[in-house]
Amino acid sequence: MVHNQVWISFSRYRTAKGNNRIVDKGIEFDQVDRENNWDDQIILSGILLYVFNTLTYGASNLALWRSDGVLISIFLHAGPVEFLYYWLHRALHHHYLYSRYHSHHHSSIVTQPITSVIHPFAEHIAYFLLFAIPTLTTVFTGTASLVSLFGYITYIDLMNNMGHCNFEFIPNWIFSIFPPLKYTMYTPSFHSLHHTQFRTNYSLFMPIYDYIYGTMDKSTDSLYEKSLKRQEDAPDVVHLTHLTTPESIYHIRLGFSSLASMPENHKWYIWFMWPLTLWTMIINCIYGRIFILERNSFEKFNFQSWAIPRYNLQYLLKWQSQAINSFIEDAILRAEEKGSKVLSLGLLNQARIDSDEELNRNGEVYIERHPKLKMKVVDGSSLAVAVVLNSIPKGTTQVLLRGNLTKVAFSLASALSQRGIQVATLYKSDYEKLKLATTSNFVLSNTFDQKIWVVGDGLTEEEQMKAGKGTHFFPFSQLPPKKARHDCFYHHPPAMLAPPSLQNMHACENWLPRRAMSAPRVAGIVHALEGWNVHECGDKMIDVHQIWEASINHGFKPLAFAE
Repeated sequence: MVHNQVWISFSRYRTAKGNNRIVDKGIEFDQVDRENNWDDQIILSGILLYVFNTLTYGASNLALWRSDGVLISIFLHAGPVEFLYYWLHRALHHHYLYSRYHSHHHSSIVTQPITSVIHPFAEHIAYFLLFAIPTLTTVFTGTASLVSLFGYITYIDLMNNMGHCNFEFIPNWIFSIFPPLKYTMYTPSFHSLHHTQFRTNYSLFMPIYDYIYGTMDKSTDSLYEKSLKRQEDAPDVVHLTHLTTPESIYHIRLGFSSLASMPENHKWYIWFMWPLTLWTMIINCIYGRIFILERNSFEKFNFQSWAIPRYNLQYLLKWQSQAINSFIEDAILRAEEKGSKVLSLGLLNQARIDSDEELNRNGEVYIERHPKLKMKVVDGSSLAVAVVLNSIPKGTTQVLLRGNLTKVAFSLASALSQRGIQVATLYKSDYEKLKLATTSNFVLSNTFDQKIWVVGDGLTEEEQMKAGKGTHFFPFSQLPPKKARHDCFYHHPPAMLAPPSLQNMHACENWLPRRAMSAPRVAGIVHALEGWNVHECGDKMIDVHQIWEASINHGFKPLAFAE
């Protein structure tokens, strides 16, 4: 399982970067759901190995190494196993067996390492018996050893995972030094053609039988060379985010696919992994670098999400400001160098959440330092305001505004007042700041009976407990409030649903539902699609109605459509 997980994380990182990628089509949630039971094969194999070990004489107390057993395993795999698998595989592509069994595996056009073990139960049994030929032969002949048995199992896992990667990384100098290797070792591009063409490249790990029986795809060599030469993607839009909690490393796309495909929700069993969690924190703090988290494509535009190796807690610490700002500035310059059109600042990359002091004035600091910057920097504030405005139920006459008074909070309060909605605050200091900024319809409230609360960072559990039953909490911040009530309704932070044509959506963005994207992320995409030649940082805002209409026109929808 550890071996497979390493391949999964490595493969997802490489396909996000784009260099040597084979198939451009993305992975979607249906494929992730279909492949989430990849560990069933490991459990089944463990049970079967235990049964065979119990019933077979001579399968225990093995020597560490026996040369004859290793050679027997090699020759039996290259001969009977590869030969029988080739013809079994061709039989599975007969319409009768394909429709009943093998089509499940081929539902994944774009492969990833775990695709290799996604088969119906009957196929698993057939493959286990096939791979048992070398192992049982060495056991029955008394030539088995720990190296031959576990080495063979590891070889199968290694080749399976490698062959189902959607990127090519086998260097061509290997085949130049030893040309016959092309008949005894396949490549990821070789097997990728089998998943896209279906009727070619049937071999297991050794293509020799495809050469012998004339089923080698004619484009195998050209696809291999083309994939090796492919350069890293140049994103049109970069969304800059960061890790949230120490456990979030398991929820991101590069972590556990089953957790990443669901809204972030702390699972009890993750606590048992605290030693690994602690080590990842230490490594991130000492050696951490910005890494590519995800890639998407939409309307001929390429998007990437980059992550800063810092956690929410570190954004609370003022002494971390310089290091975090250095990370953000480095990301902006890298994106500019790659020719990106827009960079959006996500989560806490805009402002600190423990006080009114902002981290980098919503990105304005970087514009001042680099006035010749061609790329546009956006913080998504305008769209966040638009999303909250359009989420509040029609007929609302009064809302309670509570939370740190950020750029979004001031703009939202003004927009609500312009719509004739009275904005109430709990504290005199907030009331005076709002009145100083605008003369709109604000009141200082002595009660907590408002049914609509518009909240941000700084909302306390004590304040939530004073809210009336059935109160709706609408966050204007990018971090959701910690839920303190079970009889109230907590809505998502500002976000929108991605259009169906936006590809490669197979991981949830933190706590948001499937195919939902945070307001800054959507704002960056819309900014690029519309070709707006302005920054949205510091005090600058885009017309709220304009960015809302543009988002809707490009197919983004409110989260109300998620149901």
